[in-house]
Amino acid sequence: MQGKRKSGARSKLRAHFLANTGRVMDAEELRSIAGNTSEWARRVRELRTEEGYPILTHNDRADLKPGQYLLESSVPLPAFERSISMEVRAFVLDRNGFTCQMCGAVAGEAHPFDPSRKTRLQIGHIVDKSMGGEDIPSNLRAICSVCNEGAKNLTLDRPSVQKLLIQIRRATGADQLTVLGWLVKKFPRAASKLVSGKFEG
Repeated sequence: MQGKRKSGARSKLRAHFLANTGRVMDAEELRSIAGNTSEWARRVRELRTEEGYPILTHNDRADLKPGQYLLESSVPLPAFERSISMEVRAFVLDRNGFTCQMCGAVAGEAHPFDPSRKTRLQIGHIVDKSMGGEDIPSNLRAICSVCNEGAKNLTLDRPSVQKLLIQIRRATGADQLTVLGWLVKKFPRAASKLVSGKFEG
């Protein structure tokens, strides 16, 4: 009987999340959908960890308040991503500046190759597992769903400093200022040293 209750609550929550993908929901709404069972939060965690649905909380996104939940996409995460801890996922995303390491698209913004879609980041391998790659931070990177669709077993080299500088020099003054603002935000200590004349590279 307990297993049936567990299955029923999870099924109801799954259906509700899928019907409300992209909408923020609070704990009371989800508790009610689950039939007011005290185990509703555990069922939500199971949808995340066992089924791979990207259900976000305030631990994942700063604009969510405690007790709020958001199903970011109706597509479950690949099985290997479910085995990666939230801490490692957060570390990789932060290290990569919440930016796709293939095309440069930023999480939550319109995708540059498909403006009708918002950029959704996943965790991908640098060296694919089929080629011996491991599930460790040094072999993981942020990659958007658009690039990931065509990135199977593909290892992309990072652009060189020279190529980056060439692209920035070719950009408009406004775009160059945008790049500068992003760099200052990403490296605030280095920027303050640069302004004070104490930067040594």
